[in-house]
Amino acid sequence: MFVEEKKIHISKPLELNSGKILSAYDLMYETYGQLNDDKSNAVLVCHALSGNHHVAGLHKGDEKPGWWDNMIGSGKPINTDKLFVVCMNNLGGCHGSTGPTSINEETNNPYGFEFPIVTVQDWVNSQKVLMDEFGIDKWQFIIGGSLGGMQALQWSLDYPDNVNNAIIIAASPKLTAQNIAFNEVARQAITSDPDWCGGNYIKENKIPKRGLALARMLGHITYLSDESMAKKFGRDLKQDKINFNFDVEFQIESYLRYQGEKFVTSFDANTYLLMTKALDYFDPFNETDFIERMSKSRSRFLVISFTSDWRFPPRRSEEIVKTLIKLNKDVSYACIKSDGGHDAFLMKNDNYFEIMRTYIEANICLLYTSPSPRDS
Repeated sequence: MFVEEKKIHISKPLELNSGKILSAYDLMYETYGQLNDDKSNAVLVCHALSGNHHVAGLHKGDEKPGWWDNMIGSGKPINTDKLFVVCMNNLGGCHGSTGPTSINEETNNPYGFEFPIVTVQDWVNSQKVLMDEFGIDKWQFIIGGSLGGMQALQWSLDYPDNVNNAIIIAASPKLTAQNIAFNEVARQAITSDPDWCGGNYIKENKIPKRGLALARMLGHITYLSDESMAKKFGRDLKQDKINFNFDVEFQIESYLRYQGEKFVTSFDANTYLLMTKALDYFDPFNETDFIERMSKSRSRFLVISFTSDWRFPPRRSEEIVKTLIKLNKDVSYACIKSDGGHDAFLMKNDNYFEIMRTYIEANICLLYTSPSPRDS
């Protein structure tokens, strides 16, 4: 499946949670499948920290498909034969939507560190703008893993009449102190790199490669489980002997360095800072009007966690489930056995995929009905 990315320019100002205003901005997105006549089969997929709008299929010339290609497509759990899927690069990103690498029209220079801090709520508001551009009244499903799941939850609060189903995968209602600590260490790795240049490295024609690579290496450790690391790497050496030096000796060291080096070629350091701050600030259940707002939500919910996810363990998903049940919401919950760690939401797993497929099919059965034998 070949896909093309699309960009829309929004000239209507967007006020952010911080009080800052984006006077105009671009949104990059991709779509899959066909929007039906009454626009009732639309799905929004929200990406996580290092994700983007290229969620499935191939761009011409690419060898690697989008980051959730195993989940989205013809005959797959998110079935594009029946559904119209939209995925957008979030504001502050570095893959086409306005962010730190974009040119600030007021200065004619890249925004850099001057790009305003954005929150999950800001992303949801900008996604609503794109929704309106399509003329879609309701998302049949909003689906996301990790930070994407937080956006799905935020949608049910901010736009209670515009969501039929929210599928929240490997997410959390807020970050723990430990998770905030991981994010802070990652930010310090970036900002202490001499090539960060106070956030204006593009203007100085530099890239804080070492800091961003270290941030990615740290993050990647938290996305894997001890079981998956033991299975894939164990204590295997890169060579057949110990060399008694500080070069790469263990396979896991080689793998982490490779992940860090690869990441700096496709991601922006200031965007990484922004994404981690959005994670830190997310805490909708603690807002004073949470109960009133959630009581208005008409959405059904599917919440999924994974046994080996220690970044956002099952008990964090269960906090979401218990809170929604107390408010008499329609909630389904599954905890999937997996050794994939936090990244399990991206991996093929028969039980996980069957739950996704069954839930989605059950909730689109009114949109699409198979002809009876006498009609065929």
